[in-house]
Amino acid sequence: MKLDLDRASSVPLTEQIVAGVQTWIRSRSAHPGARLPSIRQLAADYRISRFPVIEAYDRLVSLGWLDSRQGSGFYVSEYARAGMAGMGTCDVSNAADESGHLLAHLNRPGETLQLDSGSVPQAWRDVDAIGQAIRHVSRTDPSSLVDYGSPLGEPLLREHLRNRLAPLGIAAEASQILVTEGASEGLDLLIRYMLKPGDTVFVEDPGYYNLYGLLKLHGLRLVGVRRTASGPDIEHLHALLAQHRPRAFFVNTVFHNPTGTTISPPVAFRLLQLAREHGFTIVEDDIYADFQTDPTDRLAALDQFEHVVYVSGLSKTLSSSLRVGYVVASPAIVRDLAAIKALTTISGSRFTQAVAATLLERGAYRKYLERLRRRIAEALGSATRTLEEHGWELFGGPAGVSGSGLAGGGRAHQQTGGKFVWARVPHIDDSTRLVACGEPLGVSASPGSHFRPHGEPSPWLRINAAFALDPRAQAFFAAAARLQG
Repeated sequence: MKLDLDRASSVPLTEQIVAGVQTWIRSRSAHPGARLPSIRQLAADYRISRFPVIEAYDRLVSLGWLDSRQGSGFYVSEYARAGMAGMGTCDVSNAADESGHLLAHLNRPGETLQLDSGSVPQAWRDVDAIGQAIRHVSRTDPSSLVDYGSPLGEPLLREHLRNRLAPLGIAAEASQILVTEGASEGLDLLIRYMLKPGDTVFVEDPGYYNLYGLLKLHGLRLVGVRRTASGPDIEHLHALLAQHRPRAFFVNTVFHNPTGTTISPPVAFRLLQLAREHGFTIVEDDIYADFQTDPTDRLAALDQFEHVVYVSGLSKTLSSSLRVGYVVASPAIVRDLAAIKALTTISGSRFTQAVAATLLERGAYRKYLERLRRRIAEALGSATRTLEEHGWELFGGPAGVSGSGLAGGGRAHQQTGGKFVWARVPHIDDSTRLVACGEPLGVSASPGSHFRPHGEPSPWLRINAAFALDPRAQAFFAAAARLQG
């Protein structure tokens, strides 16, 4: 193993060693089980302190590139070679770049108003009901605190989820449902199962930045399809299909993140037709399903899992800490996904799933949703009125209200809702200016470029309606509107 270390570089020696070892393993000069120089030997060979070597080796063990064997040393792990083969052209060192938006959200100071937050305010959550369910499960099912669960998920929870799908028109048996650690794990499992490095996938533009990062991490090629007030721009999609052969199209049908819009029936039918004609799979991300009072058409209901795989979850509503997501697909696909899950995470949290099942069984979740939907609807209406009063332009309005389909070049009556408002200040072409305007006011926001597949500039800003009535938000809306003058 030969490393190119530069003690004069601004890059810390620890990071240079980590990158150098990863490059050595990727070059196939190393094989699983190959022994690395000892900490003392490597430090002596390169005339550096042992401390950066210790830190680098520890980091490589944590990342799965090396195995540490007590009293023997450090060895290339089996995972490193298998993971490298699965990653193809993907560079793990880019993971920090792709996860930067999410990490920035999680690490902001507590006193900052996170106007771009993806969460429901803590005060709106039913913490008492969650606490009661936790105590009930701890008392009646203590084995769930310590034992593995099934990779498929707890049977009782899967049955409750099956019942919840029925009002959406989705007819599924429990054998078609896989419980995951949030919807993010469901998406990751599907990507591992369906796709290989170098494949082309279609995503919505704008869309969910964490999905973009996950796809790039797996070495996939992203092509953005414009999102309008009615859903994906069918004309744009048709033109792109003449140039590309996507393996999958990831679509957020209801209360789309970040625009808050819902796919219309004509767009849904045409999208399914194109999937059948061109042979791609639609991954329907319906993570905001439970915010919707009156169900609209789901692609999975219209297609019955011929060309659609459905992903949803409870984490966006119930609790961000109780990571409960699920995938619904054909029984054969679910069995394969469960096998992948068994190899990667073994199982989900049996305890978390038992708590979620208890909340569903006792009706606590249903009552909580009724209150949450009212609060969200009121907040969305107030946020929309406030932004318009300050001269902002909106991509869409509240449910049943005519909204601006500005990306699609027109206006349409479409159901919008959920937590998000996608808004812009007229004549401001790059929303990074708006973000900078909020910083001295104690308001954090994310530029619209974060919600585009390749970080292209955008005038739009995602606003969480639940935080829009805060005085700091009001001051920000007014200050940002003055920028156009």
